[in-house]
Amino acid sequence: MSVAARTASPARAGGRRTWLKPAVFTAALAPLASVLLDAARHQLGAEPVNETLNRLGLTALVLLLASLACTPLREVLGWTWAIGLRRMLGLFAFFYASLHFATYAIVDQGLRGRAILADVTKRPFIISGFAAFLLLAPLAATSTAAAVQRLGFRRWKLLHRLVYVAGVLAAFHFWLRVKSDHREPAIAALVLGVLLLARVVLAVREARRRRVTAEREAARSS
Repeated sequence: MSVAARTASPARAGGRRTWLKPAVFTAALAPLASVLLDAARHQLGAEPVNETLNRLGLTALVLLLASLACTPLREVLGWTWAIGLRRMLGLFAFFYASLHFATYAIVDQGLRGRAILADVTKRPFIISGFAAFLLLAPLAATSTAAAVQRLGFRRWKLLHRLVYVAGVLAAFHFWLRVKSDHREPAIAALVLGVLLLARVVLAVREARRRRVTAEREAARSS
């Protein structure tokens, strides 16, 4: 299959569900609208900056996990339409991660370079979050079909496996940020673990299928 065919197939897979992408797009914007509305009404609690950081960061992590779930949903449950949402979910995850970091850098730290540098080099929970953000940036920048063509599908796919590293770092960042009740970080870590295990199983199955196919072709040609 050509690169063009690979990149076009998700659109075909979800082509009959014309309502799905607009619905997901709207739902993905809902958390931001909620934060802005609560800010306008002064309903972000006693620590509005921390509340904003928490909500934006959690939304970024949830959307990242949702994007990681798309391939297992297709392979395990046969939900081919899920692949058509993967790019959008990933980009929204980066969008919210960017808002999360911008709120920290601009609102919380007032763009004080030394304070930010000290945080991203000395505080583990900020180091992990910043590293996750940095890993997501090139993935968002190369999310287009043109980027696949430019990099080549194999290199593009290898690069985008960094999303799993970003997911682990983001979940670790979430765990460290929460000081008492770790139920939500534990759930996020569990979901991520299941998704990682699913990808390993799928990769092993695909490697086995390719090996069997190669053996059959070798037997036919001998």
